[in-house]
Amino acid sequence: MKITNIELFQVKPRWIFVKLSTDEGISGWGEMISGTKTETVIAGAYEWGNRILLGRNPFEIERLWQELHRSFFRGGPICGTIVSGFEMALWDIKGKALNVPAWELLGGKARDRIKVYSWIGGDRPDDVVAQAQDRVDKGFDSVKMNATE
Repeated sequence: MKITNIELFQVKPRWIFVKLSTDEGISGWGEMISGTKTETVIAGAYEWGNRILLGRNPFEIERLWQELHRSFFRGGPICGTIVSGFEMALWDIKGKALNVPAWELLGGKARDRIKVYSWIGGDRPDDVVAQAQDRVDKGFDSVKMNATE
C-alpha cells in the first residue's frame, strides 16, 4: 500500500482537515489547527506531505513521524499541528486496513465513557438560547460558547 494523494480542507474559523489517500482505495483523515496561520499550515503540509509522504507505506507510522518531526525547524505550533494531523490520518488508514478502531491499535480503551460538549455560536442571547435548546434536544447536556452582547 502506498500514499498517493494529499488533500487539505479549510473549515472556518480555524480547522484544517487532511485526507491521505492510498493506491488501495483506503483514505485516512486527520485534523490540523491553524490559529491565525492557516495559509502557512496548508503550505507546510503540502510541502512536507508531497516530499515525505507521497509514495510511502502508510503503515510505517513511526518512521514517517520521525522524518516529519526531525526537520531543521523542530517543534513549534505550526510544525506540531502538521505532524499531528498527518499522524492521525496514518493511524486512520491503518485501522481501516486492519478493520479495527485506531484506539485498539494504540493500546486499547482508556475509559468506557467520555463527556463531550457541543459548541454553539451567536451574537444575540435569543440565538444562543435557540442553539442551546437544539443541542439539548440532540442529547447534549453541556455546551461551549462565546460571550454574547
